[in-house]
Amino acid sequence: MTAPTRWLTAEQLGPAFDDGGEIVLIENTAVFRRRPTHRQKAHLYLTALRHRARELGERGTFLQAGSYRTALTDAGLSGERLEVIDPPSWAARRLVRELGASILSSRGFVTSETEFANWAAGRKPTQLVMDRFYREVRERTGLLMTPAGPEGGQFSFDADNRQPPPKGAATLGLPAPWQPIEDDIDAEVRAELDRLEADGVRFLGRDGPRQFAATRDEALAVLDDFIETRLGDFGPYEDAMMLGDDTMAHARLSVPLNLGLLHPLEVVERVVAEFEAGRAPLNSVEGLVRQLIGWRDWVWHLYWHLGPDYTRNNNALDAHVPLPAHWWALDGSATDARCLSHTLDTVGGTGYAHHIPRLMVLGNAALQRGYDPAELTAWFQGAFVDGTPWVMPANVVGMSQWADGGVVATKPYASGGAYIQRMSDFCGSCRFNPKVRVGPDACPFTAGYWAFLDRVEPSIRGNHRMAQPLAGLRRLADREQVVEQERARGPI
Repeated sequence: MTAPTRWLTAEQLGPAFDDGGEIVLIENTAVFRRRPTHRQKAHLYLTALRHRARELGERGTFLQAGSYRTALTDAGLSGERLEVIDPPSWAARRLVRELGASILSSRGFVTSETEFANWAAGRKPTQLVMDRFYREVRERTGLLMTPAGPEGGQFSFDADNRQPPPKGAATLGLPAPWQPIEDDIDAEVRAELDRLEADGVRFLGRDGPRQFAATRDEALAVLDDFIETRLGDFGPYEDAMMLGDDTMAHARLSVPLNLGLLHPLEVVERVVAEFEAGRAPLNSVEGLVRQLIGWRDWVWHLYWHLGPDYTRNNNALDAHVPLPAHWWALDGSATDARCLSHTLDTVGGTGYAHHIPRLMVLGNAALQRGYDPAELTAWFQGAFVDGTPWVMPANVVGMSQWADGGVVATKPYASGGAYIQRMSDFCGSCRFNPKVRVGPDACPFTAGYWAFLDRVEPSIRGNHRMAQPLAGLRRLADREQVVEQERARGPI
């Protein structure tokens, strides 16, 4: 019998997914007509597929089609002739099962789906806490563990990783982040996207030079660069934001990880080795380890555990406000809030922002204003270069919007302008005052925080972690004035 041909999706492009046989890759630009996608994200995915096809040479087959099903069936690839590593979305998994493909267990994560299922068995949804999962993975793998317990005597150094940006500095002073050198494939892809736009496809954001790794060699280069130039500063400034430094000490490894070009375990082992050699501080190394073998793995497994209808069926805070047009346009000029304006413009120009602008600016604004969580999830997935179908549901519906009522996050991640003022340099050039909640200078995040609590109080009254904020709301002398002001202000 002829060996089956393996279909690799655009998230399975690295060596962990290649066992040496025949491989088929499919480029489907029709998805850009169905789902709003950032222009630079479209470029990234197409160039990654085409580069991988070139690397494979005669061992690979590269197909261009408007349907994955059509491409596979027209090539005679179904049943025993088709092999897949279980794909990273509900839609793709349904397709390969309908085609009768031979299905191998998923790869690219530290914890297998079976291991997670065993860990989750018998736990209530609200007991699937990331911290418990992370500790179990640390103990099982031995990463950053000693015979006496975790390195440094504790599993998390998150409390040490909350420094604000340096006062008076425009940047952290680190070298510019690694950036690839574009080649002929990048030029071909850009020309193809130009043709699609001329044919009526509307992309989000703006075109620009490719900034993220699209090949295995590039992924290894950006990993080396992070370790050499940023790892030491990653921990302390992990939660800080700066107008003049959108990368700061962040690794920007989410793109090559989500393309399958890097395995999280190889990244973790590299940074742990730096700690063991005395070249990197424990709080920075542990912070990255927690993001990769804790949060990232946990979100992947929650995608499958919570089911295909999770995003559509969860709206615990009854949020139904449509996303403003300037969010879809990624147009920061439409809002006067400096933090939001800067973040929207940054995403429009790059398809990227690190996790704190995503959570505490974009997510916080959406939570306070009651933007629809399902639409917001689609926006995050399309606007960000690392926005895969499995990444965004738990991150947006659960963590950012608390729309699942407490499965992913123990309380709503809402905060006033004081947090943004403390952890960034945004407020100094903003026309609003983060200390003011009423009047023309009232910060939409500060006033919006109290208006949000007023709106959702009946839904969160039983959450013990919200008892103190709700007590503050009840003591607010100008509560009615704040609520009316923010109702008049509307979306931001």
